[in-house]
Amino acid sequence: MYADVILLAHHIEHLTDTSASPADAVAIADGRVAAVGSASEIAALRGPNTVVHEFPGAAVLPGLVDVHAHPVWGSISTGSGVDMLGAATLDQVFDRVAAAAAGRPADAWITGYDLDVNVFDGDPTGLVFAERFPGTAISLMTRDAHALVVSPRVVELVGLTGRETFTDASSVETGPDGRPTGYIVELQAMDLVFPHYPEIPVETAAAYVRDRLEQLAACGLTGLHALDFGDPSEDVYRYIEAHGELPLRVRCSPLVPADSAPEAWAQVAGLQGRGGRRWHVEGAKFMLDGTADNGTAWFERPDIHGENREPLWRDVNGYRAAMRFFAERGIPTATHAIGDQAVRFALDVIEEVGPVQRAPHRIEHIESIPDDLLGRFAELGVVASLQPVHGTRHTRADGTDNWSRRIGPDRVAHGWRTRDLLDHGAVVVLGSDWPIGPGDPRVGLADCQLRRPVEEPGTPPVQPGQAVAAREAYAGMTVAAAYAGGVSHELGRVAPGYLADLTVFAANPLDLAPEAQPGNAVLATVVGGLVRTYAGAANSASEYDGSPNPGGALTGGARAEGPGNEGAHDESSHNGTRKGRL
Repeated sequence: MYADVILLAHHIEHLTDTSASPADAVAIADGRVAAVGSASEIAALRGPNTVVHEFPGAAVLPGLVDVHAHPVWGSISTGSGVDMLGAATLDQVFDRVAAAAAGRPADAWITGYDLDVNVFDGDPTGLVFAERFPGTAISLMTRDAHALVVSPRVVELVGLTGRETFTDASSVETGPDGRPTGYIVELQAMDLVFPHYPEIPVETAAAYVRDRLEQLAACGLTGLHALDFGDPSEDVYRYIEAHGELPLRVRCSPLVPADSAPEAWAQVAGLQGRGGRRWHVEGAKFMLDGTADNGTAWFERPDIHGENREPLWRDVNGYRAAMRFFAERGIPTATHAIGDQAVRFALDVIEEVGPVQRAPHRIEHIESIPDDLLGRFAELGVVASLQPVHGTRHTRADGTDNWSRRIGPDRVAHGWRTRDLLDHGAVVVLGSDWPIGPGDPRVGLADCQLRRPVEEPGTPPVQPGQAVAAREAYAGMTVAAAYAGGVSHELGRVAPGYLADLTVFAANPLDLAPEAQPGNAVLATVVGGLVRTYAGAANSASEYDGSPNPGGALTGGARAEGPGNEGAHDESSHNGTRKGRL
């Protein structure tokens, strides 16, 4: 049998199998790797219809997978909202809101994202908008995506009173006068505001998502795990596939709402297996606590404000029962647990309910944990899913950021323990939590090695002892990601019989200094044997400016050349109208 496609490069990188024979060619047939070897060996598989792609000097790696992202709501939010990244003062926030409001009708909503709570002297408050923007509906999502700061007009339109009650740790914060301040904390409270946002047609939402996924693919991703599956996710994925193809694979895990009833659990269970050509629903997502910045994480001891001491699930036995419900049905779980007590409790419950065959249970974020929890991940077979970019970009080595001030230096010193978890035998997978962190995997992987923003050489590293080597970092988005998804038998390796999901870099990132990795051009991605090639200059992140949405240099898109790119041609020809609204 002849190959459908042959890739010729300088090096085929196996990552974990360092004893493998050197290879510089990959043959692909029927969407899977047929053979790996030297160009002369692979030449025997070249037939009259085989398409050959030559990448001199390049390296072929298993396709990169971001194991924690939010592609639908993230794309809609960033497409339609005002970017607050870099707005370090209230005046700068006001200037961006004013620019967005210019030329819009007086009753138009101004939505935004990535608001840094450090711009406020004290607690965040939307009352600051009253004087400069009277009567304007403004809703800005904080950087951690677990709170909104809204203007008095939004409080009026939504009918917030401050007396609202919730089954989770949500709150509508009030001032000394008992009136809402415009600080809306956690998901149930935020859900009171979101229905009032302007409606986004599904075709517009799909254009946002398609555009963002194309940019992420151009950065080297061949897959991602979407840790959510709410409206309009299914409509968006189906719309994209009805008009073309998703540029990468998406594994969706719906959220099990905090303190929800068995009826809600059954709905999530009923979604398992739903999907299309390149997306499917698998697993269930839990949020056991909130965020340390909001005071809603669950630590063993309270923070300096007496907060960060309670779970988001008020009834922790309800969380235990829900976890057992899914484990008994063979459904793997992913639990958001930021505080040390949340991580401890999640591990205890996972030990009680036991493993499932389909894929391992996971714990997400794990921002600060004590020494005694490090070994339990390997003991229980629980995957540690980390986003070290939260540490490198949301905290400061001098401890002056909100996260560090709140939880104190002892717990700060135990933050984002990537190195320690690996040394204790844990399977550590890496993700971005996009749009909360940078979506370009090259940036996140470089940060993980440097423990600081890669583009800021003068910035002191955060917990530098937790840095990892390049091989360990890239394994966290390839072989470890495949294990986390329960697909180690067909993804995460460049080996015969495995799905042909590959990333082609201009240079082997394992041979580069971390500072050079964001500029390491992605020449091609391969998903199920379909090749998408990119112009190196168009997708280079060498001018990366620190944005969590480093897509400015990624607009070159895919180009299709020859019959070996039929899939890529179909994919790249459906660009949609790139309207930008979430």
